[in-house]
Amino acid sequence: MSLPPARILAVDDEPELTELMQYHLVRAGHQVTTAANGWEAIASIRANRPDIILLDLMLPDLDGFGVCEILRRDPSTATIPIVIVSAWSSPDSRLLGLELGALDYLTKPFSPQELVERVNRLIHARAV
Repeated sequence: MSLPPARILAVDDEPELTELMQYHLVRAGHQVTTAANGWEAIASIRANRPDIILLDLMLPDLDGFGVCEILRRDPSTATIPIVIVSAWSSPDSRLLGLELGALDYLTKPFSPQELVERVNRLIHARAV
């Protein structure tokens, strides 16, 4: 079964990383926009309501934990799937991200193929 294209927001303050995510996800048939910090992400999410958010934890203004918390408290954004993509690999970071509402946690560095597979799995789960 072919998956419908998803609108994805990739949030990271490293442009090379958002470009890498965008490249591979667009090749997989998705639409990808990017944000470089937490408040830019919040504004983009409220304006465009993506299907999936790929979220770094270490951002220059509002960190990823704060972004998760704001999104989960707002009924209009509370159900958007969030995948944390972070260099923080401690069990505490993973647990806190999941407790704040992320559905998945991908540790940097990651395989672009694994990223695409996880995104496709979330899209498939929502389509069923």
